Amino acid sequence: MTDIQSLDEQTRIELEAAAFRTLVAHLRERTDVQNIDLMNLAGFCRNCLYKYYVAAAAEKDIELQYEDARERVYGMPYSEWKATYQSEATPEQAAAYKATHG
Repeated sequence: MTDIQSLDEQTRIELEAAAFRTLVAHLRERTDVQNIDLMNLAGFCRNCLYKYYVAAAAEKDIELQYEDARERVYGMPYSEWKATYQSEATPEQAAAYKATHG
């Protein structure tokens, strides 16, 4: 078994990238999980992921459009995802969000 500390940087990057792709694929499948639920439970959501993606590109002097990165995370144009899957936040969800992110 390989000790994670002994991985070379390229392998580590490849494994992290694969983990990111798996997370994005999982979130694409779990359209029943609302972003506000993710924010309330984990402190990040699909929107955070695409913003992280754009920020990582900027660190490499690569200019990505938010909409392109957003579509990469959502798997479709955001307007389509929102119209198809996003529901209005319940009062309980909104209160939980305000309490943790207020």
